[in-house]
Amino acid sequence: MYAYREAVTGDVAVKGKTSATRIVVSTFGALVAFAGIQHGVGEILQGPVAPAGLAFESWPDVKAFEIFDGEPAMTLIPNLLVTGVLAVVVALALGIWSVMFVERRHGGLVLIGLSVILLLVGGGFVPPLMGIILGIAATRIGAISRRPPGGVARVAARVWPWALGAGVAGNLGLFPGLVVLGWLFGVSDPNLMLGLTAVSFAALLLAPVAARARDRVTETDATEAGR
Repeated sequence: MYAYREAVTGDVAVKGKTSATRIVVSTFGALVAFAGIQHGVGEILQGPVAPAGLAFESWPDVKAFEIFDGEPAMTLIPNLLVTGVLAVVVALALGIWSVMFVERRHGGLVLIGLSVILLLVGGGFVPPLMGIILGIAATRIGAISRRPPGGVARVAARVWPWALGAGVAGNLGLFPGLVVLGWLFGVSDPNLMLGLTAVSFAALLLAPVAARARDRVTETDATEAGR
């Protein structure tokens, strides 16, 4: 219904379905869902037992996950099987919302809400944080820019696909990349993990900013072309 927002002044808004910001949010949102499901599966495999406390490990005593300290998470539910099922369900809902509906009115707020729920039902700590950052970025999908983009914005607009690509590569390098390396070859390099983590978070912060700059440039160019 809310494919894009439109200003009564006649300014041009970038359609939500095609905006660079939406593409970034949807792509990273799918990665967040993937990570949340991974936490949930580890919890389901532990069975209907109570966690050691509010915080626990999603994958305890699994060598491939030692580099991640067993994938810490938290839950308000005193049953890991139920926690894991809920983590998978909420993560799937978050992924579907990110890919199909996030451009709707209040789409960013819904994404933030799902991220908070994911935190409370065993979806880990990093995936919900990523989801909250993406939810904030999603509030700008289709928003009207009142000022024309300057030189810095136009430069940033050119790098958003590269930032997005780096973020995807970094996240997939962490999981399943490092887990597969650990599982098959016993590789456990903390420096590699730190490097991939730094790339992933830098890209997560840069890509939405650069994508929003791309949308502002598109709005301005379309407006000027229509005059």
